[in-house]
Amino acid sequence: MNTVRLTTSQALVRFLANQYSERDGQEQRLIPGVWGIFGHGNVAGIGQALLQAAMTQEADLPYYLARNEQGMVHASVAYAKMRDRLATYACTASTGPGSTNMITGAALATTNRIPVLLLPSDMFATRVADPVLQQLEDTRGGDVTVNDAFRAVSKYFDRISRPEQLIPAALAAMRVLTDPVETGAVTLALPQDVQAEAYDWPVAFFRRRVWHVGRPVPEPAVVERAARLLRNAKKPLIVAGGGAVYSGAETQLRAFAAATGIPVADTHAGKGAVAWDHPCAVGGIGSTGSYAANELAKEADVVLGIGTRYSDFTTASHTVFGNPDVAFVNLNVARLDAVKHSAEPLVADARLGIEALAGTLTDWEVDPQYREHTRRLIARTREIEDRCFTVGHGPLPAQTEILGALGDVLGDRDVVINAAGSMPGDLQQLWRARDPKAYHVEYAYSCMGYEIAAGVGVKMADPSREVVVLVGDGSYLMMAQEIVTMVSEGLKVIVVLVQNHGFASIGALSDSLGSQRFGTKYRFRSGDTGLLDGDVLPVDLAANASSLGADVLHAASVDEFRTAMEKAKAATRTTVVHVETDLYGPNPPGHGWWDVPVSQTSALESTQAAYEAYAAHKLAQRHYL
Repeated sequence: MNTVRLTTSQALVRFLANQYSERDGQEQRLIPGVWGIFGHGNVAGIGQALLQAAMTQEADLPYYLARNEQGMVHASVAYAKMRDRLATYACTASTGPGSTNMITGAALATTNRIPVLLLPSDMFATRVADPVLQQLEDTRGGDVTVNDAFRAVSKYFDRISRPEQLIPAALAAMRVLTDPVETGAVTLALPQDVQAEAYDWPVAFFRRRVWHVGRPVPEPAVVERAARLLRNAKKPLIVAGGGAVYSGAETQLRAFAAATGIPVADTHAGKGAVAWDHPCAVGGIGSTGSYAANELAKEADVVLGIGTRYSDFTTASHTVFGNPDVAFVNLNVARLDAVKHSAEPLVADARLGIEALAGTLTDWEVDPQYREHTRRLIARTREIEDRCFTVGHGPLPAQTEILGALGDVLGDRDVVINAAGSMPGDLQQLWRARDPKAYHVEYAYSCMGYEIAAGVGVKMADPSREVVVLVGDGSYLMMAQEIVTMVSEGLKVIVVLVQNHGFASIGALSDSLGSQRFGTKYRFRSGDTGLLDGDVLPVDLAANASSLGADVLHAASVDEFRTAMEKAKAATRTTVVHVETDLYGPNPPGHGWWDVPVSQTSALESTQAAYEAYAAHKLAQRHYL
């Protein structure tokens, strides 16, 4: 057997550089590079291996320097999302806090079912120097380290305590990363001494490997059962989720909807699968859904879920589907999701499943009156949206006006990125997407701080697109550091920084739940009340963005924002457009509910009133059985 002597880290780098994914005959690098921040746990292991690979060209695996370990995981996830989960980055971090900083990113990846390879450094496998710097000593066992926290948020976890363990572990890692059902965060914990330990590796371990990402074929009998339910439906509704996008099923879904007349609602991950101006597109569904989608959901007798996991925001906490006899057909590669809500499970690739249903329903379509009903609801929804865009609020503009102006200046392929706060709700109801990659809102984990880091990953995944990061001051203060990475990598990204001096989303939620916006505004502590309700803090986020290397433009009105955006689009480097909006809205009208429990007993009248409203909403909540 031919062997080559390398350290574990050198072997891992060489292995990763030769991994490819393939779907529909198209191959691409599975791991095109490594993000990292070096410390004593990885600088002499993975760091040395990456340097050696670059200097000797023995492996093509570029290194990218991040400024926050959580941020580099977010960038990798955003890249993978843009690449339909067919490629992602590896992330290396030092022992202790460097590695545990990646845990939130790991949870985000797994919750969203997006692949990312995490390489946290670990303590000495030999334990010869215990306890080392940043080591957690656990009285329950000597093999416990902080990296065990990754187990709960990883789809695959292994600790490489001997060099030769890397061979089965690395192959297993690639299997999970390329499995549409099992994918998520994959973690290989690497003790720092093992990283630098040499071993005689089989040369065959480093051969070029192509991991085929298949399209599971629908079972004919199941297709027939699903089609039978749809044929008998009077008011069917499609809910398009992320699976429709990752499968590349947009063309098939649009044609299926047009032929059958079934209206199509979307989740955050599915927005753009059907263009907003398609005659069957009814917008976002659920807690922050559109008027049309939620009105149709109230009456729907059969719901065809395509690639959705039915989060509580999609179902409005099990209240949006109001028909007591509603039935579900769930087309999904994951049986976990296909069987939800006692559905007829159609376990298959979204594209192939839609094609199979279309072939079975060639002679069927909804009643013309239902098409007309859908058309009227869409027209009413457009009126609601237009009013949000042109509300003329002052002296500070409403956030919805800024979104309307942003939508006007961006092209169909330009990408808008968001994740948390009040903007995802506004976007789900108001954003008009034609391209399935133009709407990039992370709303499975809804992680504050995702946005700017994601801008890096999206731009790297598709440099041909204009990338716009839409971020509130709350998320910006959580994690703005990757602006430095944009600048250092020469990435042109537009960051729209919307400052309203507080947490708009949680503030409004707090108010509705009787908690009076407590602790949700950026204010000085008052000497009179002892609460954070004094004057507005003198925080200059625009100056902060400038200090990180970005060009900064200011806008004080909607018209100035439009002008600033045109300048930002014409720019050649990272540009931040700063605009202030009113913390108190006005917001889009609500058409759904979200279950956030209210105190059952309280001395506050506001909370007492909120509980009465909560109890009334709970009456409509049910399991779909």
